[in-house]
Amino acid sequence: MPSSLLFPFDIADRTLAQRWQPWQPPLNGQGQDFRLKALDPGAKPFSGGDKAQDKARVEELALELDALQNLLYADKRFKLLVVLQGMDTAGKDGTVRGVFGRMSALGVHAVGWKAPTELERAHDYLWRIHQQVPGAGELTVFNRSHYEDVLVPVVGGWITPAQQRQRFAHINDFERMLSETGTVIVKFMLHISKDEQRQRLQERLDDPAKHWKFDQGDIAVRKQWDDYQRAYEQLLPATHTPWAPWTVVPADSKTHRNLMVATLLRAVLQRLDLRYPPGDPALDGIRIQ
Repeated sequence: MPSSLLFPFDIADRTLAQRWQPWQPPLNGQGQDFRLKALDPGAKPFSGGDKAQDKARVEELALELDALQNLLYADKRFKLLVVLQGMDTAGKDGTVRGVFGRMSALGVHAVGWKAPTELERAHDYLWRIHQQVPGAGELTVFNRSHYEDVLVPVVGGWITPAQQRQRFAHINDFERMLSETGTVIVKFMLHISKDEQRQRLQERLDDPAKHWKFDQGDIAVRKQWDDYQRAYEQLLPATHTPWAPWTVVPADSKTHRNLMVATLLRAVLQRLDLRYPPGDPALDGIRIQ
C-alpha cells in the first residue's frame, strides 16, 4: 500500500484542473471570505451547452467509470472514498444512481448515514465512519458522512466553537491517515439554491412515488437554511486539504451535477495508472477442451 499522501487533483490535464479551481474552497483554512453565495448553483461550467448531449455524455462517462472501477478492484493498490454532502434534495441519491448506477456491485458500496444509534453514540463520532471506509480495491460512496457531525451540532448549538475547530482537526487527521494508507478521497458538496429546494420538496409532497421521501423535519431544517449555509462556509475551507479536497458542484441542474461529478471522478481514477495484475505463467498455453 502507498505510504505517502495521495493528492486526487494532482493530474496532468491542466486545463481540466483549472476548470475545477473556481469550485474549490481556499486551502489551509483561509476561508474567512469564502461565501457559497458567490458560487452560482445554477451554473453549468462542465456543460457542452446542449442538455441532450450532456445526458449522452453522462452515459458514456458512466460506462468508462464502470471499466475503471473493475480495474481498481483488480489492481488492489488503492481504495476510493467519495463523499456526497448537501442540503435536503440536493441530489445525493440521484448522483449515486446517475454516476455509479452502471457499476458492478462487486467492489462498490453506497453507505447512507442516518442519526447515530445508541451503540454508535457510546463511541467517538468517527468510530462508525471508520468501519465503513473502503477496503483494498473498493469504491465506497458516502451519502452524507462524518461531516454531519460538524453541521447538525453546530446549527443546533450543541457544541462550542472550540469543539467545532477541534472536530475539524480530528477529521483532517483522520482523512490524512486514510490517504497515507492508500485511500483516495474526493468530496463533493452538492450546491442547490433555496428556490430549487422549495420546488423539489413540493414535488415530494405532490408525487405519490416520492411522498415517502418527505419528512416533517425537512420543513424545520429548511427554516435553518442560512444557518446551514454558514456552517458549510466554515467547514469547507477548514477541511479542504490536498489529500481530501472539496469540490462545490452547482446542482440546480441534475444533468450537469452528474456530468461534473462523473468527469472529475474519471480524471481522478485515470491519474492512478491502474493496471491488471500479471497472469500466472503456469497458465500459458492451456487450452480449454
